[in-house]
Amino acid sequence: MNTTATRLCEKPVVRPDDPRFSSGPCKKHPGWNLSGFPVNNLGRSHRASKPKYRLEDVINRSASTLGLPDDWLLGIVPASDTGAFELALWSMLGQRGVDVFVWESFSNDWADDIQNQLQIEDLNIFKADYGDLPDLTVTKTDRDIVFVFNGTTSGVRVPNMDWVASEREGVVFCDATSAAFAMELDYEKLDVVTWSWQKVLGSEGGFGMLALSPRAVQRLEEYQPPRPLPKIFRLIKKGKVDRAIFNGATINTPSMLAVEDSLSALSWAESIGGLSSLIKRCDDNFNVVNEWVKKSNWIDWLPNDPATYSTTSMCLKIVDEKFTSLSTDEQNAAIKTMCQWLEEEGVAYDIAAYRSAPPGFRLWGGATIEKSDLEKLLPWFDWAYQHWLENEFVKENLK
Repeated sequence: MNTTATRLCEKPVVRPDDPRFSSGPCKKHPGWNLSGFPVNNLGRSHRASKPKYRLEDVINRSASTLGLPDDWLLGIVPASDTGAFELALWSMLGQRGVDVFVWESFSNDWADDIQNQLQIEDLNIFKADYGDLPDLTVTKTDRDIVFVFNGTTSGVRVPNMDWVASEREGVVFCDATSAAFAMELDYEKLDVVTWSWQKVLGSEGGFGMLALSPRAVQRLEEYQPPRPLPKIFRLIKKGKVDRAIFNGATINTPSMLAVEDSLSALSWAESIGGLSSLIKRCDDNFNVVNEWVKKSNWIDWLPNDPATYSTTSMCLKIVDEKFTSLSTDEQNAAIKTMCQWLEEEGVAYDIAAYRSAPPGFRLWGGATIEKSDLEKLLPWFDWAYQHWLENEFVKENLK
């Protein structure tokens, strides 16, 4: 083992300027200031002309920043990415067979809903353990596809979209909540794309974005699912997609303060150069952590294939035998202790692995995170692990 994990590690002196590395809700963008928000639309109907214009502005500027094709629709829907993705699944699945790809908790949730709630009979679930991808090439062009682009709870992303045919009959449903604004999305290979405000751009939670290709619109208008749909899932009006929803007339009442927060994030994204700059910030953040991992034998990436490493939800596992020899409960307790120390020191908040993931750490590297803060944080990881080792050594010698 290298000296990072064996020699006495002095407590670092330099702390990150901002300790918020949560994977959702995520850190606000640099320069964020609530006092600068316009408040003239608060307390007004969201259907009045000026508030509705602000909602439409979120849609138009989001589409522009992402490079969404001109013939796609984009709308604001309730309940974050979960609401957006569930809306799509409940409204559109059932016309043909479905292939679901599962490799972390949220994709597992979608598979469970499709199997046990929607009860789709012609269903294939292709599943892999945390750290791996299932075989994506098994899907066929006549089937619908459901997958997450970037596994927020596993740190595993799809390396490309080569496995999806451009000429296909099925609809491709992509949960892109921790990929949108951080990774290139190949819209030619996608039909339904969803994300939330609170991820890469660090806006307030509670609202989802639903992007639909012409093929997805056609499915909505031609297929009536054999199930009742709650009001917040209904996109069809008189047999056609309700275009008003995609022009700022939201299904339910939005928070106009959250709308201003989203517009603030979009303004920041535009000011730094748009999508390419957002992606570069994520890549730069990942590279900082990756270089540290390469030099540290006590920690490694949770994903097994470097081609699948996420640049946003960076999931790490401890590989030192002293830690891996423990039971899962003991490992979780150790991680909790180390995270508590880091929080008490004011250097990192909310960085434990997702509750259903293997014991470890999850660092957010989205575009609102400063590379310099990650550089300042990483020595604290070495300190926390060494501190834990020292405590374990003392415990063993007291037995």
